[in-house]
Amino acid sequence: MATGQCMCGAISYTVEGQPEHSALCHCRDCTRSAGAPMVGWALFPEDKVTITGTPVKYQSSEHATRHFCGICGTGLFYTSTAIFQGKIDVQTSTLDDLDAFPPFGHIQMAETAGWMAEAHTLPKFERYPG
Repeated sequence: MATGQCMCGAISYTVEGQPEHSALCHCRDCTRSAGAPMVGWALFPEDKVTITGTPVKYQSSEHATRHFCGICGTGLFYTSTAIFQGKIDVQTSTLDDLDAFPPFGHIQMAETAGWMAEAHTLPKFERYPG
């Protein structure tokens, strides 16, 4: 079992078992929604996810709905009747344990930013550079 929540704590959740997949998505819908170059997702059957609080829902395309906190704006879940009926994708960066479900890979690379190919070579800092 793993737990997670939005930034302000108004919405929390519990997931049971292992996800069907865990991946980093680079599609333009995800990157625009998150304001980030990629978004981590872990897919679970809906009956294995317990949500406390009421996320706001936004239908981002014909078959896809994004769920987020209406107070702090944290993106939490993604559902799609066309892609995976009866399942819910959980944004892995909202998990309390960021290492709970490591990604198996990157998906939707056809839409990634060109600079992502070399992102791993950029300098790394423990905190802000001095």
